[in-house]
Amino acid sequence: MSDLVLQCIDLKKRYGDGDIAVEVLRGIELQVKRGETLAIVGSSGSGKSTLLNMLGGLDLPSSGDVRVDDQSLFEISEQERAQLRNRSLGFVYQFHHLLAEFSALENVAMPLLIRGEAISNVREQATAILHSVGLSHRLEHKPSMLSGGERQRVAIARALVTNPACVLMDEPTGNLDRHTAQEVQALMDKLNNEFGISFVVVTHDPQLAEKQGRVVELKDGLLQQLNS
Repeated sequence: MSDLVLQCIDLKKRYGDGDIAVEVLRGIELQVKRGETLAIVGSSGSGKSTLLNMLGGLDLPSSGDVRVDDQSLFEISEQERAQLRNRSLGFVYQFHHLLAEFSALENVAMPLLIRGEAISNVREQATAILHSVGLSHRLEHKPSMLSGGERQRVAIARALVTNPACVLMDEPTGNLDRHTAQEVQALMDKLNNEFGISFVVVTHDPQLAEKQGRVVELKDGLLQQLNS
């Protein structure tokens, strides 16, 4: 098994053509090791979310490649890309995007149901991961019955239930108060230590960024190492 879970190779993204083309990413090179935690920082509009979307295969680059578990995201079909995402990546956003009509357990189970796993196994796995994030007492609660921090914990559990190699997080604490944000960071530390999951976090929160093992800044379409 490769030590790298995620790799960018000369990744470029431009919008428009000719004189009006805007080059957002100008040749990103990035490697994320198994068990590593990485923060991507940068000013608003610098392209951080665009980069994260391409790391997850949700947006196509103009050129270059992203490799997940040593497999190209962009040299395969859309169906194969979706299967690779489901198998190897988890996603957490600033707004949790939970399905309001479903319970915490049902929300977390969704990626496994999409995968086609047996209902009995799905419930067991979803229950176990909710327990690991401290929500075993909230299994049947719908999102409206949960606090902001609890909803984000459910979103993290949903990202983890497929046992991904890497979790991509876009402003995971941006909608939370400081105390709850610290709880989310503590949870990330716990999961990283216990399961060896890699985290790539796009954030404007300097306190969240400095807690990651490595920090890079996206500026003028390129990444610059800020610590190591």
